Amino acid sequence: MDRTKRRGPYATTPARRADIIRAARDSFAERGYVGASLRGIAKRAGITHASLLHHFENKEELLTAVLAQRDDEEWERGFTEADDPASPHRYVADMLLQHQQAPELMRLWAELAAAASRPDHPAHTYFVDRNERVRSYTVQAMREREAQGGLPEGLDPDSAAALFLAVLHGLQMQWLLNQDLDIIAPLNRFLDLILLPADHQSFTGTS
Repeated sequence: MDRTKRRGPYATTPARRADIIRAARDSFAERGYVGASLRGIAKRAGITHASLLHHFENKEELLTAVLAQRDDEEWERGFTEADDPASPHRYVADMLLQHQQAPELMRLWAELAAAASRPDHPAHTYFVDRNERVRSYTVQAMREREAQGGLPEGLDPDSAAALFLAVLHGLQMQWLLNQDLDIIAPLNRFLDLILLPADHQSFTGTS
């Protein structure tokens, strides 16, 4: 008998995983990590609990997949807008506004990122690799700006990248603690300070 046929409804397909991740994303956004159950997510995806466990071993692994998908979407959007001369301010501001549409996912991201700093955490490798990818890309973008005279004198690309990511993450954390806080205005002011308008070299990044 064919192996895939024997596996029947448990056959792993990208479409099935996508359905599960979509259902989990909606459930986490509505109920939070604690309130969402794997059985509820499975029902929402139109599959059995056993079928879900065939694709994802536990809820933490599923949460990591949800946040990784959000990462991929933002990365894709960043490259799409890379040639827009207004993208530095608009892209990052739009990204923050989108995050604010789903504060529970923002909160889960912050919690998981902190927990994954432990070497024995299941998501540790993913977050270490992601952090290095984002840092490297941001440094490269800053180097390109520097080559066009787009960084203030005395500010090197590595420092500019570190400052940008620190401000981006810090503003989101402040907003989670006080959702009446305007974080777009200070973000734009910060970008004005570190990104000179000399050549308007495009810059994109993720949270």
